[in-house]
Formats: sequence, C-alpha cells, structure tokens
Amino acid sequence: MSPPAVPGSTLHSRACAVVTAASCLAHVWLAAGNHHAAWLNGLMLAMVAVCLPCALHLWRSSNVAALRRIMASGVGMAAVHTFLLLASGRSAHSHAAGGPAAGGPDSSAAATLLVIIALELTTALLASALVARLRTRGWRELARNDLKFEICGH
Repeated sequence: MSPPAVPGSTLHSRACAVVTAASCLAHVWLAAGNHHAAWLNGLMLAMVAVCLPCALHLWRSSNVAALRRIMASGVGMAAVHTFLLLASGRSAHSHAAGGPAAGGPDSSAAATLLVIIALELTTALLASALVARLRTRGWRELARNDLKFEICGH
C-alpha cells in the first residue's frame, strides 16, 4: 500500500519540474545559438543531461533523489553564474567608459546574470522545500507505525 500523498505535493512537484524543464530549454537554446564559449556550451549541455531526466521523474512523482540532484544543480549553476558575474566585473573595470558604473552594456549583462542566479536559487529552494515536506510525511508515518506497534503489544 502506498503512503498517502502530502497535500499539494503533486502541484509542488510539477511546478519544480516545469521550472527545471524551462531552464533546460533555455540552456539548450543558448548552447545551440553558440552565444558562449565552447566550454560554457559544453557545461550547459551537461547540466541539461543531468536535469532533464530529473524533471521528467518529478512530473510523474515526487522523487527525492531527483529533487536532491535538482537542488545540487541549482546551487551549482548559481555558483557558476556568480563566477561569471564576478569575472565580467573584473574585466569591466579596465574599460572606464563602458563599464557597469557608466550603465553601459555590462550593466544589462550583470542584471541578467543576477536574475538567472535568483531563478537558479529559487529552483533549488522549491526542490528543498518539497524534500522537507516529503521527509516530514515520512517521519509522521514512521511515528504512527511505531505507536501502532506498541499499542498492539508486539
């Protein structure tokens, strides 16, 4: 017999799957358009190879292993985007007129990276919140079963 579903967990799981799949599609589009260096394109495709199967698993059911991979990937991608943001900031300091302080093109790229970092962290937060909900359900069921075991005198 399967355990009862956590209220709203299917919606939560599917929301996490949709956000993850949308991120995967965006990364495939960027890699296909060759908007970045070859190593970044390879890194993006590797991320898609890890995340897309997890998104499919989450669409079907709340798979804790898939949620953990999505959490790790979200935090990892936030770290990569933070590195890219900081690296672009260092190189922009040498260009006095077109740097972020002047509101040139680098400021819009920095704003885009900040939005991406926020989205990746939101994805990781969605996944971690669902893991916590599922874990709480598991502990409640375990305690309930232990109580039944003691009452029956086994």
